[in-house]
Amino acid sequence: MDCKFIRKEFSPDGDLSKTVWNNASWVMFDHDVYSGGPYPQAETRVAALWTTHSIYFSFRCKYSSLNIYEGEDPTQERWELWNRDVVEVFINPEPDRVFHYYEFEVAPNNQWIDLEIDKTKDPFYDPVWASGFEHATRIYNKSRSWTCEMRIPIASMRVREILIGSEWRVNFFRADGLGDDSQRRLLSWIMIPGGTTFHTPTHFGLIRFVE
Repeated sequence: MDCKFIRKEFSPDGDLSKTVWNNASWVMFDHDVYSGGPYPQAETRVAALWTTHSIYFSFRCKYSSLNIYEGEDPTQERWELWNRDVVEVFINPEPDRVFHYYEFEVAPNNQWIDLEIDKTKDPFYDPVWASGFEHATRIYNKSRSWTCEMRIPIASMRVREILIGSEWRVNFFRADGLGDDSQRRLLSWIMIPGGTTFHTPTHFGLIRFVE
C-alpha cells in the first residue's frame, strides 16, 4: 500500500470528499479475516497520507446495521471497544521488531481506544499509553455507510522522521454487525488464514511512504 506525502496538516472531520483524498491510493477488503469468506455488505476501503509530523488514515465502510455503545462520552477512551463496530489500524514503524506495534480503533460514533502492543510481554497491551491521535467519523444513513479519519502523531510512536521510500508493517481490520464474534463480521486487509486473533503481526502487510 502506498502512503502519499502531503505538505499541509489538516484536522480530521470525517468528510472524505476533501480534495486531499482524491489522489490517495486506496485498498479495499470485504472478506473474513480467517476464512476469506465474502462480506460484500461490509465492503471497506482505506487510504493513507503522511506529513513530516503525522500519518493519516481514512476508511469508507458499508454497513447493514450499526452496533455501537449508546449514550457514552466519546471523548473518553473506551476499553473493549472492539466488541462493537470498529475500524482498526495496527501499525509497526520498526519492522525488525515484529512483535511490537501500535493499535488504533475508532467506532462509527467516534468512540476510540489506542494501545501499545508488545507480544513478548504478558499482558501484551499497554492501555495507559496515549498517542493523542485525532479522529472523526460521519454516518450516512441513506447510503448505509460511515466514514472515519485519523491523524496519528508519528512522535507518539517514537518516530523522529519518515523517510521517502521507508516501509512499515501494517494491517487494517473491521468488526461489523450485531452479536458476538461468532455472529458478526470480522474483516481484514491481509488475511490470517486459520487464525484466532487479529494480533498476528507476522501477517501484517507493508505501507510504503512515497512522494
